[in-house]
Amino acid sequence: MVKSFLLFLFSFVLLTACESEERQNRNPNLLEINVNIQVSLNLPQFNQLNFPGNAMYVSNQGNLGVIVVNTGSGFLAWDAADPNILPQDCSRLEINGLEAESNCSSQNVYSLVTGQPLSGENLKYPLYAYRINQGGDVLNIFN
Repeated sequence: MVKSFLLFLFSFVLLTACESEERQNRNPNLLEINVNIQVSLNLPQFNQLNFPGNAMYVSNQGNLGVIVVNTGSGFLAWDAADPNILPQDCSRLEINGLEAESNCSSQNVYSLVTGQPLSGENLKYPLYAYRINQGGDVLNIFN
């Protein structure tokens, strides 16, 4: 009986953990665009990523660009499109320290450390995250 319960509990945790990643990727406001970029931390245009607490915008990738963040304990990459608004000029997120804000009338604000909404109305979706592998001074960002 105990074995059955533990097996059920393990299966339940495993299934719900997988579901949350799928749910994040099912955002109807964003397109599933293939992203595969390399950022060399040795290049001058990416120099500020060598310092914790800095974030940079990379254009022409994802829905409205990609935001790369040095958290101090690693790097994160987010789609620069506000996940709660259909992509348009005002929904490209602007970096303000470790926060990102859309310029639309709703002015949604998100954490660049957690990806979670900080302020705004009806914010159902967090920032769309991309994967990062670091090899030396090169960040490979992909989905």
